[in-house]
Amino acid sequence: MSGMDSATRTDASDEAAPAADESVETSGSGETAAPKTTRNAWWVRHYTFTGSAVGLIFLWFSMTPSLLPRGPLFQGLVSGISGAIGYGLGVFAVWLVRYMRSQDDSPPPPRWVWPPLITVGGVGIVLMAIWFHFWQDDVRDLMGIVHLKWYDYPLTAVVSLIVLFAFVEVGQFIRRLFSFLVRQLDRIAPFRLSATIVVVLLVTLTITVLNGVVLKFAMHSMNSTFASVNDELDPNSAPPNTALRSGGPQSLVSWESLGHQGRVFVEGGPSRADLTAFNGSPATEPIRAYAGLNSANGIIATAELAARELQRTGGLQRAVVAVATTTGTGWINEAEASALEYMYNGNTAIVSMQYSYLPSWLSFLVDKENARQAGQALFEAVDKLIRQMPEFQRPKLVVFGESLGSFGGEAPFMNLNNILARTDGALFSGPTFNNTVWTELTANRDPGSPEWLPIYDDGYNLRFIARASDLQRPDAPWGKPRVVYLQHASDPIAWWTPDLLFSEPDWLREKRGYDVLPQTRWIPLVTFLQVSADMEVAVDVPDGHGHRYVSNVANGWAAVLSPPGWTPQKTERLRPLLRAN
Repeated sequence: MSGMDSATRTDASDEAAPAADESVETSGSGETAAPKTTRNAWWVRHYTFTGSAVGLIFLWFSMTPSLLPRGPLFQGLVSGISGAIGYGLGVFAVWLVRYMRSQDDSPPPPRWVWPPLITVGGVGIVLMAIWFHFWQDDVRDLMGIVHLKWYDYPLTAVVSLIVLFAFVEVGQFIRRLFSFLVRQLDRIAPFRLSATIVVVLLVTLTITVLNGVVLKFAMHSMNSTFASVNDELDPNSAPPNTALRSGGPQSLVSWESLGHQGRVFVEGGPSRADLTAFNGSPATEPIRAYAGLNSANGIIATAELAARELQRTGGLQRAVVAVATTTGTGWINEAEASALEYMYNGNTAIVSMQYSYLPSWLSFLVDKENARQAGQALFEAVDKLIRQMPEFQRPKLVVFGESLGSFGGEAPFMNLNNILARTDGALFSGPTFNNTVWTELTANRDPGSPEWLPIYDDGYNLRFIARASDLQRPDAPWGKPRVVYLQHASDPIAWWTPDLLFSEPDWLREKRGYDVLPQTRWIPLVTFLQVSADMEVAVDVPDGHGHRYVSNVANGWAAVLSPPGWTPQKTERLRPLLRAN
């Protein structure tokens, strides 16, 4: 096999139209003249028909509704990437058929099919942009969000096409590089061996560059950036003047080592005056103990330091001790902490620790094991101290966490029964697909209950809620201890999973949740991209939707603990207070 033949075979596009249309002219003398050549339009030479057709279909599908409202730039990015994936799948499908039939190339489609494709594609984009307008208005109405401007919709289409062409051009460059390398190797090796070697070479080179250069540089840059944010001291912030807060007088933890979110946490919460005014009786100063990433060397040491700090403040003598697992940056949902303090008029102690300074989405990728270890180490350290006390003197022990904090908060427990045996209650909000206990409970839900709001074991010790009224599902008595999971039907953090790529989830097979459009459908690959994009804007929605858990926290804690003297009327008064703060 000659190098020229193999080069021709390698360069043959899966569906590229011929470079020229040739017609033969005959002179009057009967001699054959040179063929007359007419070049095809640039897009016919540059793009494949099947790839373009499949790419357009994917672009259309990407404009269908998902969980949350999206703006034109974000939607354009999702649509462009979806279209590029569709284009690649179309090209790959034709290549696979040709490969299985042992064909070096395939006949190109006639030139006349391109104008109809371009026309249908353009009309389809316009129509889908119009439907996108209606769907966006509907989902924004469900969540009480203002509508997009009229010009946002054509902008979405323009951004989609720009992103699509950009990604396809990158793919074209890779294809040309592949063809060039195969041609060089084809001179000394069979074609299929050459192609295999080049694929392995390119994949290895890509992974090496990404891991050794790009990823290393990106992680170094992000570590430096977020470490600076974590260490930066707010000039308007000062250490507490009470020994009941970490970083204050007699504290085992320095103010500087708490980290940004740790300092926010120990400074925050209702004051004694706030609690007294709300409950109408003299309040106790709440205790907040915290150890930062820089407070000790390693997760175990930090957890033990936080537990000793809790003990130093007298937290073990309070009515309730709450172990809070943070998100990646060390953040704690202030509503979950404050609600507990209001309900017990300050007779509480909350202890937590930082295990990372990276945002949750990044911690989820690189620090997930740290979240699990931190949740387990902190609970074990606090539980050990409490179990050393006489049983009649022990405080109530509860756990809570949001998002990645709920994942870490579950870590000390093998299952629901273990939570019930070792605590006096738990409140987890916005769980992730990696939450092992939550995943098991959802998978084993009672028949007839939907995935987005399950019922487990007739709700005897456990309730899943999206709204306060869901605490009455089912209408049956509660046992104790109690566990509550707060999860919204529109929360992409809760419903994102790699399985969305090729498997339809139950929450899209079943009746939709209260804030998810009935028109939302599962589309292979596309739904995965849509929900992935939704995660980026998960908190940019009002309370009660997406990944925003604020006012319903009051109802959750009231149900879990039934605090003495607490009434439903107080819960209703507390809800707007939590939103305001």
